[in-house]
Amino acid sequence: MRHKRRPLPRWWLWLGLWMVAGLAIRLASVYVQPGKVAGGDAYFYFNGAKLLLQGHGFINPYYYIPPKMHHQVVQSADFPPLFILAQAIPQIIGLKSFLAARVWCCILGTAAIAVCAYTGREIAGRRVGLITAFLIAVYPNIWMSNELALSEAIAPLLVATLLLCAYRFWKEPSVKRAIWLGVAMGVTMLGRDELILLVIFLVIPIVLLARALSWRRRFTVLGIALLATALVVAPWVGYNLSRFQKPVFISAGLGVTMASADCPTTYFGPNEGYWSMPCALTYSYNPWFKEHPKADDSAQGDEFEHLALDYVRSHENRLVPVTLAKIGRTFGFFHPLQQIQFDSEVETRPYAWAAVGLGMYYALLALSIGGAIVLRRRRIPSFPLWAIGFDVVCSSALTFGQTRYRTTFEVCLALMAAVQLEWIWSKLRPGRDPEQATPVVTSDPDLPRGELVGEPAGAAAGTGSGTG
Repeated sequence: MRHKRRPLPRWWLWLGLWMVAGLAIRLASVYVQPGKVAGGDAYFYFNGAKLLLQGHGFINPYYYIPPKMHHQVVQSADFPPLFILAQAIPQIIGLKSFLAARVWCCILGTAAIAVCAYTGREIAGRRVGLITAFLIAVYPNIWMSNELALSEAIAPLLVATLLLCAYRFWKEPSVKRAIWLGVAMGVTMLGRDELILLVIFLVIPIVLLARALSWRRRFTVLGIALLATALVVAPWVGYNLSRFQKPVFISAGLGVTMASADCPTTYFGPNEGYWSMPCALTYSYNPWFKEHPKADDSAQGDEFEHLALDYVRSHENRLVPVTLAKIGRTFGFFHPLQQIQFDSEVETRPYAWAAVGLGMYYALLALSIGGAIVLRRRRIPSFPLWAIGFDVVCSSALTFGQTRYRTTFEVCLALMAAVQLEWIWSKLRPGRDPEQATPVVTSDPDLPRGELVGEPAGAAAGTGSGTG
């Protein structure tokens, strides 16, 4: 059994300090521009929530709200439902302004600081948890999405919760923890549809690698976890299947996204690997759209996807360089300064803070390599963290390059960087920290029962702990 003990107050005090600091940073970024109006995806989320509370269901606000569209009701699943539901919460209690929505996103971002701290503590000890909380609190690439009221505002909260459940299952595999893992996976999919790939990259491997279980038991537990995931997403999937012409499961936005990313503007010239709304509009002039004026989002999305794939097939010689450009833009290795300029102009991110975020991203990336090595020496798997990065690679390759697309992976970078920073701290300040020790039982039979996992334990360094 896990040897539980009451957390020392000092840990809670430090966590509270970083949460207050993180909230202050986020609120300050909002009140620099208190009169900002919703635009782009933020417009869809904010007004979609408003229409949902008015009883219209999940419809496209672009067709309903402008008077010139005569309040046309167009069913929509361009985005998964979770962030729209989250945006509805402040409106339920009467806070219906976009400013209130932005403040609410700051509160959600602050909650993510706490969950990330818990995840870091679960992975590698309490000090790692506090360092993670600090990084999440001050990292511009994360808090800027709170101010913009984009769905990336809840991405750190979702990813940290999923990782927390994954590492708890790894330490003590059981049916109960498998259910929690499956539920977390389902909720994550309803918040970020591209993270559905984590079923393959994270959930299945971490269950099948639970060596404390027999192979028969592993497959049984895996089935339970996947069933829990299916039960969470089933109501949304069933709702979508009942209202569209073509099957829609989590979202129907892939087609128009591909149309904006696979065209001459994004395959050649300075916008290579990025996106272009005029491209999607050009596709919409195709005769099919005139012949099917009443086609819903599912049918239109299917046609957009078909036209985009036709373009890709006719330019196969550009597929590899453009795909690399997409991935490079997302991960800051292809025209990074141009990309943060795009972020500033298109998403209204403050350019100076975007530049700071780029520098911090490179630093976290470098530190995360050392953190992964430290985790390996401590026999703590880092593949769940890298799995999220691989998910971002796949989604960027399929769509386009965008800085905020890597938000989910940046949470993982903060966690691994925190492990490396804690290791450096333990070398500079040798001596056992009583708050760091967390005796656990893991699923690794090669690790003795009750061995301290995730402990740099300065005094134990060099005594077989694998920390140096």
